[in-house]
Amino acid sequence: MLISTRGRYALRVLIDLAETGESGYVAMKTIAGRQGISLKYMERILPVLTKNGLIEGIQGKGGGYRLCRRPEEYKVGEILRLTEGNLAPVACLEKDAPACERCGDCRTIPMWREFHSLINRYFDGITIADLMRK
Repeated sequence: MLISTRGRYALRVLIDLAETGESGYVAMKTIAGRQGISLKYMERILPVLTKNGLIEGIQGKGGGYRLCRRPEEYKVGEILRLTEGNLAPVACLEKDAPACERCGDCRTIPMWREFHSLINRYFDGITIADLMRK
């Protein structure tokens, strides 16, 4: 499993918004500058976060983005599953994967299932608030 820049940048954006907290909406350009992320890449990340209710945005003068919830209510696992699509370590455990013809005889599938469960439990145990403190 390899977490892409999309997942890593989404976490950085949410931490940035959490740290600005009560200051209202933050312009995309401001977040991009602080985080060293290109505006073009930000234009790909922010709509996904907005569409899925993690952040809200308004356009125009004084517009920008802000969190929809408190930082302790954002689980890293939720964000990574959204941006990465899945945290499955093998293809046969991916969401909507076709049934593997060898699954019934596979001696490694229990190991992969447990590893997948460990990954999800680990990331679901970390919040944006936790990352702000580290």
